[in-house]
Amino acid sequence: MHPVRKKRLLIITAILLILSAAIGLVMYALQQNINLFFSPSQIVMGEAPRNTNIRAGGMVVEGSIKRDPVSLAVSFEVTDFQHRVTIEYRGILPDLFREGQGVVAQGRLNDNGIFAATQVLAKHDEKYMPPEVSEALKNAQNSAPTNLKNAVPPF
Repeated sequence: MHPVRKKRLLIITAILLILSAAIGLVMYALQQNINLFFSPSQIVMGEAPRNTNIRAGGMVVEGSIKRDPVSLAVSFEVTDFQHRVTIEYRGILPDLFREGQGVVAQGRLNDNGIFAATQVLAKHDEKYMPPEVSEALKNAQNSAPTNLKNAVPPF
């Protein structure tokens, strides 16, 4: 092989190796920061991964909020009007967090099926609904039996 061609081939090979390593590192970093949204129905049906950061959301079930009087631990249930998922959170909830309102929680689903949240997001005003929650509620309502389709969600 001609020495000039051999030098070019080595340079191109080095560039490809460096580029492959950079793409691999970026993909690895993105994999750890992606938080996919799952509705309560998807979580109950086992579509949500365990022990991976995900987002879960729905409407807070009336009468499901349980606060620990000693600590900041709170547990509550969210629903998409078909299934319910228990969410546990330790910290200060947003001011707009209430029963019957839409919330999105970020955290991990443990092996017991309980979602351990690290962050809870509440809606901004009375008309706003997080797009993921709104879409999950519409999907759940469309797949519900006909007697539940006529039920009006509280938003």
